[in-house]
Amino acid sequence: MLLEGRVAIVTGAGGGLGRAHALYLASQGAKVVVNDLAQEAADRVAAEIAANGGAAIGVAASVTDEAAVAQMVDQVAARWGRVDILISNAGILRDKTFAKMSLDDFRLVVDVHLMGAAVCAKAVWGLMREQGYGRIVMTTSSSGLYGNFGQANYGAAKMALVGLMQTLAIEGEKYNVRVNCLAPTAATGMTEGVLSEESLQRLNPALVSPGLLALVADDAPTRAILCAGAGHFATAHVTLTEGRYVGGGSDAGEQVIRLWDGVADRKDEIVPAYGFTQAEREVASAGLMSQVAGGRA
Repeated sequence: MLLEGRVAIVTGAGGGLGRAHALYLASQGAKVVVNDLAQEAADRVAAEIAANGGAAIGVAASVTDEAAVAQMVDQVAARWGRVDILISNAGILRDKTFAKMSLDDFRLVVDVHLMGAAVCAKAVWGLMREQGYGRIVMTTSSSGLYGNFGQANYGAAKMALVGLMQTLAIEGEKYNVRVNCLAPTAATGMTEGVLSEESLQRLNPALVSPGLLALVADDAPTRAILCAGAGHFATAHVTLTEGRYVGGGSDAGEQVIRLWDGVADRKDEIVPAYGFTQAEREVASAGLMSQVAGGRA
């Protein structure tokens, strides 16, 4: 019961992966706020948790509705005094090739996944900073990390969540607010028709949720991307190669082409601790490191 006494909000938890997350966190001792668009679905999962001896409430709210999300957080804080964990799980699909995709469908998917996660994180951010404790998990996807045919909108939103995670983790570090990403593969309403029936049978959402424990426990990492599915767990990383110095000569473009294998050589790649690492490496390569002293601030 590593989450005994913790309070967790799980968005999109009326079914599928969100439901599995809510049930798992409750089984580890957390009090759970089951959020969903439909009150009936949220209440059903909350009742399931209560029937298993846990504590839960169902709250209907769209993650894109700032006022509704703020009200949900206020309600939880009034009832249980704190919010320790946020699992941003809510999402939708509008799959089409980019040629056939409307910009309205592009915006809608980005709004729900990216802006929805930002709205929820913003609603708990001040509270987590004040209490000196917080664990936030963004739901990214292999479609965002590596691309997937017919999912330009979904992939763009999911990779954007990695960028949001990276910065919030840096800004939350001194307040003990740790932010990570989960990249799940699970048989849900969003994956039906995408994977084979045999694969779907092996991808029980309940096999993903245990990965959350590593991301939200007291000794959780921060800025991790955990990939999970069918009981298998791995981490993904955004890396930076050592690269090659070319300079600014008239033939710089041609040199980049000529040196491409070296530029892209992954032998000594690193995972930067912050975004300015790229600039520091670039100016150091040009012999100008002294000019960016303190540039990290």
